[in-house]
Amino acid sequence: MHQVEFALTCCSGTFAVELALRGLKIGARGVLVDVEPQGWLMDLGQLESAVSSQTRAILISHLHGAIADMPRVMRFAEQHGLAVIEDACQAPGATVSGRMAGAWGDAGVLSFGGSKLLTAGRGGAIVTRHAEVHQRAKIFCQRGNHAFPLSELQAAVVLPQLERLAERNARRRASVARLIEQTAGLDGFRPLVNRLADVAPSYYKLAWRYCGEALGDRPIDDVVAALRAEGAPIDTGFRGFARRSPRRCRKVGPLIQSQQTADTTLLLHHPILLEPDQRIDALARALAKVSAAFSRPGAGESPQF
Repeated sequence: MHQVEFALTCCSGTFAVELALRGLKIGARGVLVDVEPQGWLMDLGQLESAVSSQTRAILISHLHGAIADMPRVMRFAEQHGLAVIEDACQAPGATVSGRMAGAWGDAGVLSFGGSKLLTAGRGGAIVTRHAEVHQRAKIFCQRGNHAFPLSELQAAVVLPQLERLAERNARRRASVARLIEQTAGLDGFRPLVNRLADVAPSYYKLAWRYCGEALGDRPIDDVVAALRAEGAPIDTGFRGFARRSPRRCRKVGPLIQSQQTADTTLLLHHPILLEPDQRIDALARALAKVSAAFSRPGAGESPQF
């Protein structure tokens, strides 16, 4: 699927990141770069500030349906002599400029965790076109037997899902387009927009930015509770790494956007995107109802649902 020569399965997507780093002989401390304003992806404009004489690689993620500009990342990496690890754990089957997400960098990372688009309960994989990266990763795993395996039973669970991945991704994209169209302009909810023209996203957790000022500055947890009362499987986003200790990593600036994003992200879990259009329409109505309830005069009082 990725049109690379080598793939190696393992116990998790998290471990696959470590395995890719080991395969590339990289063990240095990480450097955190802020996300782009109003988005969820690394701000590529800050890459230059992140690079030092010790920099060895870029670890870039596709997140919440947003697809990173891999041609730009690869050009920057080539100019600075850096390796690229492409985290496609949330985006299996997505494409960027006609190439599969995960197949751009020196190593790509996939996850088969319990809630992922391809799931075996747990598990992960790296894909690479470099024989030496594959060999180092394989040697690290072999401790007599494979020390960090994806079992054959788990692989048997993944395979039929892989065969239907393109079909299901197309369905998810259609559902997202329908949902975004029906909720355009709602107060308080700013949806994900992919700025790159030549991409086919893969939606794991669809993201919105919550704009509290448009909804009476109500706490995000109140809005989530109202949406869930309407049957919308929406929750808050990841906490992020903005508060990560400087002993564990270096940071490019104070990561202001990362902190704001952690505080204002709403996420829709992907199973609903495979359901009939009527379910998507009901979800759009729930978002509209909550938006109207909190944005109307007197929204400081708790609306009834």
